[in-house]
Amino acid sequence: MGALHEGHLSLVKEARSCNDIVIASVFVNPTQFGEGEDLDKYPRQLERDAELLGDCGVDHIFTPNCDDMYGKNYGTYVDCKCFDDIPESIARPGHFRGVATIVTKLFNIVQPTNAYFGQKDAGQCVLIRRIVEDLNMDVNVVVMDTIRESDGLAKSSRNEYLSESERKAATIIYKSLTAAKELITTNPSASSSDIIDVTRNILNSEPLVSEIQYISVESMSTMEAVSQPSGSKDGTTISLACVVGSVRLIDNIVLTD
Repeated sequence: MGALHEGHLSLVKEARSCNDIVIASVFVNPTQFGEGEDLDKYPRQLERDAELLGDCGVDHIFTPNCDDMYGKNYGTYVDCKCFDDIPESIARPGHFRGVATIVTKLFNIVQPTNAYFGQKDAGQCVLIRRIVEDLNMDVNVVVMDTIRESDGLAKSSRNEYLSESERKAATIIYKSLTAAKELITTNPSASSSDIIDVTRNILNSEPLVSEIQYISVESMSTMEAVSQPSGSKDGTTISLACVVGSVRLIDNIVLTD
């Protein structure tokens, strides 16, 4: 969606190293924003983004406007019902429908061989793999590791919203996730409830964390909640969404694979 950072550019660089032609899209997609969210203030820096993409060797940049993607009588959406009950979908109703719709449209327009996404948006990655499978799309979905700041904070366009004190406080997110990882490493029989409690307690220790929207331990392949990570054949992640100051941030790490 633009406001590119090193996380986005890592995807571009990987694509450049593996493909003859690289196309990047920059489009702030209105259908994945809910009422009261940050659509209007989401950072738009197309000139800067184009320069960064050019420096990474992108061949073409696709920059449609809303009329191009959603015309006057637009009425078709991709709705993946199996995602309705996962925490991110409950926290952001309609978000995944918007993501599924725009990604389907972009795949139809560009017809890529490979498409690159970041693990930071874990639910989005699982969703896209699901729609590719269900809709018989001939696209290979490549998921790349989350790129982080030196203090562990996941790279995100929304980090720009953080004040200096909020930016410092936001490091508690990664600390809480790594504590969860440490627990399952030292105690493989730990339950998801135990892991979530540890994560929540650490987040609650930071006064600038004004809200914890969810903490979830889920299957890496379906995003369905699991009761014990060691019992999952598909591997597990721990995902969370919280508000630091007034800024909503998400993150996740792999617990078991």
